[in-house]
Amino acid sequence: MLNRVVAHFQDGRLIKGTCFNVSLQRPICHIHSINLGVVPIFLNRLKGLFFVRDLQGDPHYADDPVPRSWDLRRHGHAGVDVRFRDGERIVGWSTTVPPLKPYFFLVPVDNQSNNLRILVNRDWVIQADPFRQ
Repeated sequence: MLNRVVAHFQDGRLIKGTCFNVSLQRPICHIHSINLGVVPIFLNRLKGLFFVRDLQGDPHYADDPVPRSWDLRRHGHAGVDVRFRDGERIVGWSTTVPPLKPYFFLVPVDNQSNNLRILVNRDWVIQADPFRQ
């Protein structure tokens, strides 16, 4: 499946494009960027790999961090409030709380977010607190 992704590197760089070979079992994936061609992406150099609705996004939109009781995406998932080293906070649903492996997926609680899900590099997380639903 071809996904629109934005790779957020730990040094602040971004690479936008499409990707179809992301796996928690492999340390690398490839992004097909319009400007850069095929770029190998080492997951350990990322803050996270953001799977998005639209590559442009809306820089003025702020995700709502409040979970909704009617949100069916929460079933089978635990709530987690993630804070990254750069200060960004994302509240979402994850199947692994607390996240113990090097990478984990997070789905933002805001179902209007441009982010559909995020592959998070746990090394870039300073805090991941469960919350009650």
